Amino acid sequence: MGTLRTALETGTPQLGLVMTYPVPGALERIGAEWDWVWIDTQHGQFGYQDMLAMVRACNLVQRPAIVRVPGHDSDVIGLALDTGADGVMVPLVDTLEQARNAVRAAKFPPLGNRSYGGRRPVDLLGRTYAETANTDTMLVVQIESPEAVGNADAIAATPGVDALLLGPNDILLRHGRPATTPLTKETLGHDLEAVAAACRRHGKIAATTGMRGETFTFCVNLGYRMLAIGNDAAFLAATSKQASAEARELLKSLLRPGSPC
Repeated sequence: MGTLRTALETGTPQLGLVMTYPVPGALERIGAEWDWVWIDTQHGQFGYQDMLAMVRACNLVQRPAIVRVPGHDSDVIGLALDTGADGVMVPLVDTLEQARNAVRAAKFPPLGNRSYGGRRPVDLLGRTYAETANTDTMLVVQIESPEAVGNADAIAATPGVDALLLGPNDILLRHGRPATTPLTKETLGHDLEAVAAACRRHGKIAATTGMRGETFTFCVNLGYRMLAIGNDAAFLAATSKQASAEARELLKSLLRPGSPC
């Protein structure tokens, strides 16, 4: 635990894999190719035992696990951290008060009000784990609306918030654009710059997801250090589509009249 924070402190951007399906075997197969793993219990297909198994798979491949929880409830945030995850990601944090509530749920006293007694942390680390948990585990809050971007400075200044992750699809929707809008400097530049600037001012980690090509370069140059690159579903679909298309092209040539078959 704590390995992601240590890696981020080097200044080298850390590339993340998003897992939306509860398949530990898939994570065992490809997890080591990435620097950290985002376990998506908000929009993915996870129950508690699935989440726990995925965190264990992250431990097996020695990659930090960040669990995105489905909401702001303290019991949900605490339960995710009790799996032994390296951190939690809280969606739709629009205001300073919501950021403070997330800190209260994710951090132990005196910084927060997280309940002590996680079965797995105690089993792995001993009963003193809470003494360093506030720094060993990360709290990532998602900035997903114009309101949140406007409050980014206050949110970044909140003690206990470790990283701000700009969620591009929700930002686009709340700007009145389709979620399928290309992620470019023109469509997201202002929001990306505002979050990065807030993180620089307050010594927090700037994070985002889904960036490619020139926009990826733009983000790295702004100082983004947590970059989720893609998800299991997209990787699976892309490779399946490619293999199917290649095989069908071969079949066309083999089934033409006069072909050897």
